Amino acid sequence: MRGRGGRGQPGPYCAIDFGTSNSGIAVPSGSAAHPGVELVEIEPGRPTMPTAVFYGVEGLAPHEAPRRLYGRAALAAYVEGQEGRLMRSMKSILGSSLVEQRTELGAGHSVRYLDVLSGYLHQLKQGAEAQTGVTIERAVLGRPVYFVDGDAARDAKAQAALEAAARAVGFVDVQFQYEPIAAALDYEQQAVREELVLVADIGGGTSDFALLRVGPERRQRSQRRDDILAHHGVHAAGTDFDRHIELAHLLTPCGHKSFGPPGPSGTRGREVPSAVYFDLATWHLINTVYLPQRVAELARMRSFYADPRLHERLMRVVRERLGHALAARAEEAKIALSQEVVATAAPVRIDLDLIERGLEVELTQAQASESIEADLARIVAAARETLHRAGTSPDAVDAIYLTGGSTGLAPLVQRLAAVCPTSRLVRGERFASVATGLGLHAQRIFR
Repeated sequence: MRGRGGRGQPGPYCAIDFGTSNSGIAVPSGSAAHPGVELVEIEPGRPTMPTAVFYGVEGLAPHEAPRRLYGRAALAAYVEGQEGRLMRSMKSILGSSLVEQRTELGAGHSVRYLDVLSGYLHQLKQGAEAQTGVTIERAVLGRPVYFVDGDAARDAKAQAALEAAARAVGFVDVQFQYEPIAAALDYEQQAVREELVLVADIGGGTSDFALLRVGPERRQRSQRRDDILAHHGVHAAGTDFDRHIELAHLLTPCGHKSFGPPGPSGTRGREVPSAVYFDLATWHLINTVYLPQRVAELARMRSFYADPRLHERLMRVVRERLGHALAARAEEAKIALSQEVVATAAPVRIDLDLIERGLEVELTQAQASESIEADLARIVAAARETLHRAGTSPDAVDAIYLTGGSTGLAPLVQRLAAVCPTSRLVRGERFASVATGLGLHAQRIFR
């Protein structure tokens, strides 16, 4: 899959897994006789970095550019309460009208969303160049099967925007590969015989599948088109899980799904407007709730709530800008409940003391699973659709290869295993398999 740019040009190259939650980058390693790929140590001792940028504006004059921090340093600056704007899940804006829009950072500063993307890619590129000691102008970028479900035009615009961001930081030759296919190339390195493998790449923003034939002899081929039997994906994954858990459990004490005062004859009042809660639970929209006119509008809605305490909590979240902190706590709760099967996982207590002293909610894995049931069903249906498109029986699949951060969610893994019950379940490096596979693909097309 190509962007605009020639192939076969000499010079160094890299491969970038630009993920919704975490990103990685691979570069060539080894000698000319024994080539390979290795992951860049983007942060000390770590081959991946959270896809996060913090724009610090504390103490800046209007003419001074905001300070930018990336990855864990960005998250730490936010947690420490530094004045500025944390940006996460930037990949989610691809294919939307937000790409060309500007967003406020604070202290009179703003930035275009596309420049946020290019700035993060530049940070990755610098890490690769520091490790290799050369300027890199060629890159393979991973992409989901669908940036946007059911809209080919918006999907093409999403890839074009990502390509534009890559070219803006100095990449001249830009190629693309589907992320689940890249993961299959990584799996193939351990294959000792020919196999039919279903790759399940469940990340932060999308769930992608590919059915491929792999094996020791096949990995020597330069053309692998015939080995790819089908691929499919759906825009539902980790950040969607977080959002639904937050809406169902963390934001209900702030009025989500609550009702207004009783009507005539004691009839139940209307449900309070939900838009503010959906925005508070969506990373790239949280900041829109803090706009002065939005805050003023929400303040006037006090009479919409039968219980005024719910409105007071909502206003505290908005006025004290607690949206990102709540989203992070939803993610932490999901992770805490991800590691065990339903029968043994203990409930987690989510401390909401930042909203009101003593406020907390309890969440069980069964409740979390119920909150994300619709997403789980869509993901499993996408896996089955992949087999259907290939005309392949589930019993013919030798292995299911799991990669992506969200494959740590036990209920999801159990349901994916049931799609092909006779297959082996193989776990890859959750945050590194795609980057490694993209590096192998880059090696084939650029060497």
